[in-house]
Amino acid sequence: MFDLNVFINYCIDSAAMACLLFGLVLTMINTTLHSRIRGIILIILSIMIFYVLCNFLSYTFYSFTDDVLLSQICLFFESLSSSLALLMLTLLLLTICKEDYKSILFYITLALLIVYVVLLILTQFTKGIYYYTPNNVYIRGPYYAVLLVPTVLITIVNLIGVIRRKNKLSKRVFIAFLFYIIMPMISMLVQMFIYGISFIVLGSTLAVIYMLTSVENNQIEIFLNQKQELAEKKTEIAVLQMRPHFIYNTMTSIYYMCEDDTEKAQQLIMDFTNYLRRNFTAIAKTDTIPFREELEHTKMYLAVEKARFEDDIFVDLFIPHKSFRLPPLTLQPIVENAVKHGVDPELEPLHISIFTQETENGSEIIVKDTGPGFGIKENGEPHIALKNIQERLEYMCGGSLTISEAEDGGTIVKVFIPKKQK
Repeated sequence: MFDLNVFINYCIDSAAMACLLFGLVLTMINTTLHSRIRGIILIILSIMIFYVLCNFLSYTFYSFTDDVLLSQICLFFESLSSSLALLMLTLLLLTICKEDYKSILFYITLALLIVYVVLLILTQFTKGIYYYTPNNVYIRGPYYAVLLVPTVLITIVNLIGVIRRKNKLSKRVFIAFLFYIIMPMISMLVQMFIYGISFIVLGSTLAVIYMLTSVENNQIEIFLNQKQELAEKKTEIAVLQMRPHFIYNTMTSIYYMCEDDTEKAQQLIMDFTNYLRRNFTAIAKTDTIPFREELEHTKMYLAVEKARFEDDIFVDLFIPHKSFRLPPLTLQPIVENAVKHGVDPELEPLHISIFTQETENGSEIIVKDTGPGFGIKENGEPHIALKNIQERLEYMCGGSLTISEAEDGGTIVKVFIPKKQK
């Protein structure tokens, strides 16, 4: 016998499954998403796919068979998966807001979820909340509303959490979170009074698709903006490095060397040409590069300065670890700052030491000099260059840059590159 409600539910489940699968594929191939956000979105979509599948099977067993056990199992996992999606919403909110998971919001949500799961398990052995008759008919018990209390409280807690973090969210994402929370709640209330059609599946699917689409579009915008900022910062650093007085002084040195030491002048021209070529190449890079390339760029720069200042600069290299990547124009500008602030005819010769080492969590570069020092808080070019290096390290590979004074004078700059890069 044709059942209109069953037909409508099959249509809803089929449409929901198609949308969720399409969203899953798009998320999997989207490389612009932050890895943690992408992982949570994939989990939410997988949970929702499992939820819709259980709903589909539940209606199938309920409508066409008398197998009570299969109907109970499907309904149990359908209810469980829908509650897990609420917990993942909490995790997604905390991740987007860059908060630690050890948050009161997460603990409250988790506690309410545990209460819900306990009630759901107890329901399988009592008739107070819901049960199936021997001929596989679903019946709501007198305490059915009790089962809904934990999920309603989780929804309210998430709603409060979203509102309190409004300033940390873009307008689009804030509205999407509200829609994700409110739409299933409305569907749940409708479901309580109109049984037979999967309003919760319909509402939950629409909410998930809208929310995840908004989050992903927002993440793409953030990615593109960061990419543009990185390009601008690299250009700024390149401009700082190509200071007119540096080029003028180098060319002047070459001019006088041509008469006194032709061979040395030729070598300086070659080193300066290689330095310029690597500078222009670095500007065009959009991703991290092998450390070996950055080291060679630094050596070209030091060769030019060594030719100019001769015995006023001494460089020690201890590079046992080279197998890692870093943003272009990282090491060379740091060394250039050391030379600029450290070479002074009235002072002792400048000694620069460059070390690399592999740590438990990543790779570390240490640049130590004996000069008077320079700081990231200084005004002018060094401040801009070091700040840009620091920001590019964070954006491109999750790295960091720290500056400290050496105990025996001079400056120590440490660059850390984590193993698991962004």
